[in-house]
Amino acid sequence: MTWSAPDYSKFEAERNRPVRDLLSQLTGDPASIIDLGCGPGNSTELLAARFPNATVTGIDSSPDMIDAAAKRRPDIRFEVRDIGERHDADGRFDLMFANASLQWLPNHAALLSVLVDQLAPGGMLAVQMPDNLDEPAHRLMRETALDARWAVKLADASKARDSLHSAEWYLETLRGLGTQVDVWRTTYHHALAGGAADIVGWFKSTGLRPFLQPLDEDEQAAFLARYETAIARIVPSASDGTVLLRFPRLFFTARLETHR
Repeated sequence: MTWSAPDYSKFEAERNRPVRDLLSQLTGDPASIIDLGCGPGNSTELLAARFPNATVTGIDSSPDMIDAAAKRRPDIRFEVRDIGERHDADGRFDLMFANASLQWLPNHAALLSVLVDQLAPGGMLAVQMPDNLDEPAHRLMRETALDARWAVKLADASKARDSLHSAEWYLETLRGLGTQVDVWRTTYHHALAGGAADIVGWFKSTGLRPFLQPLDEDEQAAFLARYETAIARIVPSASDGTVLLRFPRLFFTARLETHR
């Protein structure tokens, strides 16, 4: 199951809220910016608007996402690349921005070292990651995966995001890399008019991918139906069917010390 730009973009207004919140914490006038895991280009577009004088590049491992991003903003350079690669062939970056992407990568100690090493003196790494694995929506994914019909295929599905650490860990690790660090956590409440079906639609393009990818089409349909039924049972809805999706996210900014 490949990444789907249309599915991801369905809730773009809601997904842009943490992007805007992270951008609001950035200062200065960076000349070179890279958007790590840019998706369909929504975060890259906001970066370019926030820093109109900067050279901005967006990268993503998904060709579908990069194709959508390039069509959206043909004036910005987009490339199919892995976040964990080195990207500073043309010089180090003043801003490396990662919105809802690093949580998919393993070994954050090594990853952060590689990223910080590509910052220019005084440059900043700005990151937002979903911190919602203990929320009902994710707990029910894991419970649904235990069904005998697909339990063997999904034995490792819940490990897809096991690299996420505590706020304290990121503070200590990034300080050890010679950066000045700010860490915070925000819980969003997204009003979704489509009820439980919208919660399924939200996660189908993100958190549900590791659970759906190993399954065939019939199994995927059955998994989603069971998952939606479970969501509908426990998530309260308003009289018009609207539900609130509770969504905690972890943020940090790390500015490289100029004397390093």
